[in-house]
Amino acid sequence: MKAINTEDFKVNGKFNIKGAATTLDVETSDKKIADSLEDVSTKLGKLQDKMYANNRYSVLVCLQGMDTAGKDSLIREVFKNFNARGVNVYSFKKPSSAELEHDYLWRHYIALPEKGKFAVFNRSHYENVLVTRVHPELILNENLPGINTVDDIPKDMWKHRYEQINNFEKHINANGMIIFKFFLHLGKDEQKKRLLRRLDKQSHNWKFSPGDLEERDLWDKYQEYYEDAINHTSKEHAPWYVIPADKKEIARYLVAKTILDALKQYEDIKEPEVNEDIMKNISLYKDKLLNEE
Repeated sequence: MKAINTEDFKVNGKFNIKGAATTLDVETSDKKIADSLEDVSTKLGKLQDKMYANNRYSVLVCLQGMDTAGKDSLIREVFKNFNARGVNVYSFKKPSSAELEHDYLWRHYIALPEKGKFAVFNRSHYENVLVTRVHPELILNENLPGINTVDDIPKDMWKHRYEQINNFEKHINANGMIIFKFFLHLGKDEQKKRLLRRLDKQSHNWKFSPGDLEERDLWDKYQEYYEDAINHTSKEHAPWYVIPADKKEIARYLVAKTILDALKQYEDIKEPEVNEDIMKNISLYKDKLLNEE
């Protein structure tokens, strides 16, 4: 496999979605990609165990992408070697009536991981500047003061939401949360193939919804708003990574390697030192256990 620098996928400057690749040739076989992912996933699982003992940092992984981008299978494959207590996955769908009684960030805030743990957001707080922007009528469900019709939505509302999201992420990062935001960049032709596969394979029919086609018709709007959101919210403390997603195996590997490469930079993530008295008496403790009657 050719050398990959995961920093190449990080959005540091102006992001142009039309110029971003949806494919990446890593010059190796699917088998070697799968083996490499297994190796990185195993290392991530061990690192999380160390983070749990360290109890200083937590990790938030946000996954965004168009329908069929491969978020579910990516979560399954990347985090399969984690201790079950160390990672929680949240799939954010249409807000419930209870969630709508709070501000739009509330349901995401209460799902944040404890120190030492990972949380994976399958779709995230960014839906509130993506789906609601494509479908502004959804804002009315939030029952915001002064907004009774779509025409009442202020033109600068999205700018203010970007600021709110930036402040939210800056706050949680300053309190020990390491944030990764991945946009699984899928090509429109590849999405078409995946939707057809859902229709062709009986075992996949349950995944298809007519709404998938309605959202596909809005492809250009989603692309525009993804570009806008990423440009406004990719910050050093909470960067966006744009991952070519036309080939699922490569996307999974890139996400896993990006997380591992970044976490390895934290030299203070290490197991706590064992109490000196315990170290001095380890042989005594072992003898006591071995000589039990």
